[in-house]
Amino acid sequence: MSTAQPLPKPELKPEQPAPKKRGRYSVRLGTVEIAALLMGLLYMIPFYYVISNSFKTQGDIFTNTSGLPKEWITSNYTDAWEAMNFGKVFLNSVIITVGANAVIVIFCSMAAWKLVRTKTRLSTIIFFLFVAAMIIPFQSIMIPLSKLSGDLGLQNSYWGLILMYLGFGSGLSIFLYHGFMKSIPEEIEEAAIIDGCSQWGVFWRIVFPLLKPITVTIVILNTLWIWNDFLLPSLMLRDVELRTIPLATFYFFGQYTKQWDLALAGLILGIIPLLLFFFAMQKQIIQGITSGSIK
Repeated sequence: MSTAQPLPKPELKPEQPAPKKRGRYSVRLGTVEIAALLMGLLYMIPFYYVISNSFKTQGDIFTNTSGLPKEWITSNYTDAWEAMNFGKVFLNSVIITVGANAVIVIFCSMAAWKLVRTKTRLSTIIFFLFVAAMIIPFQSIMIPLSKLSGDLGLQNSYWGLILMYLGFGSGLSIFLYHGFMKSIPEEIEEAAIIDGCSQWGVFWRIVFPLLKPITVTIVILNTLWIWNDFLLPSLMLRDVELRTIPLATFYFFGQYTKQWDLALAGLILGIIPLLLFFFAMQKQIIQGITSGSIK
């Protein structure tokens, strides 16, 4: 007696992903790309002038400003380094920038947190006073500030200048922290308090780590401002040993002579640390931008 053999099961082929539709390269898209390329080249023109002229002699700068150097003079950088005492002025700029960023982040984050969580009319008034301070031009308070800092003994010191940066940078920093702080749920802080955490511990262990995206943004903005600032250090720092990079570069321009070859080389030396900073912080900068957009 013969037994029926089972029919073979049909082989199931894996589903092939649908082919992606490629958009057509339109004339409009090409026009936008060409316009963006031309705009980028336009913004690169000042960098070309600074870099190319920093390798020229003084006479070559005046006779051949837009062309490439006839002879690449690398000694401009060594001469500018020695004339500026670059090691010292670089250290001064680092101390002032890092110190100012530290006090701005610490005090402004705590102030914004308290203003957000304290929902009273007084906290609203204080917040709007900080925001209103951003529209006051520095030139209108420059002379009274110089006199007041002299009377209080704040001139010719790192901490005096850092304190001034805290005052001028608090408005924007508190405004940014205040807006970001609203996205943090209060239930997280309440749970930490129920578990026995103090107010100090709630801020530093719970709230402040969540502020990393906006903190990175604030540090970037303040670093660009403080590192390149000239006017406030020129009012506060009279001692040659306390000069920052912008102040040291300024002294290449005298009343009767202007050392453009050394000044341009000094500008490049001052830009290089900022470029290294952005390359080192590139990952954190991108994370801060993306996290801020999601928030």
